[in-house]
Amino acid sequence: MNRTGFLKNVLGFGLLSTLGCRMDSSKAESTNLTMADSIPDKAATDELRKAIVAAWNRSEMMTMTTVKQMPPKFFTFKYTDKAMTFSEQWRHCVIYTCGQLAGRTGITNPYEGIKLPVQMPKEDVINELENMYAFVRQSIKELSDEKLLSDCDLADATIPVWRLFYALENHIIHHRGQCMVYLRLNGVIPKGYYGW
Repeated sequence: MNRTGFLKNVLGFGLLSTLGCRMDSSKAESTNLTMADSIPDKAATDELRKAIVAAWNRSEMMTMTTVKQMPPKFFTFKYTDKAMTFSEQWRHCVIYTCGQLAGRTGITNPYEGIKLPVQMPKEDVINELENMYAFVRQSIKELSDEKLLSDCDLADATIPVWRLFYALENHIIHHRGQCMVYLRLNGVIPKGYYGW
């Protein structure tokens, strides 16, 4: 999907759940919901920012729900010698997220020159995660429209910077899922959460 197609979906112009499921083909053909293939206007970019911030707010809620359930004594737990501990999983998320975002957008990395301990107690993990989420939200709000809509390299692809925010959150989802297994291996039933 190209950038314009994604923006249509983010802004609600192309979502089947709001239009397509209730429209027959004749109505769909007569409805003009196209956006120019040029850079979105200020209002569209502002809506995009709101959507990204909302996604990261939800991510923080789900992450903190998961982290706060683990008893402090199990923050050094790992299921095998080669795996990261519960604490290391979150340390990795903080360092990776801030480093990737800073390195690909040119903003200052809040962890530049700072080495977080490999193992951190529960309260320190929570504090660093709160700092990371605050940094991400601040970055979303403060990046210029031009920078937010510009391209950056990620893995073997070139993607718009706004999509980088979703890629970084996807990385957190991966580790959050692992940490939910860590909870279960220690007799903690993960609390459910729903929504995007």
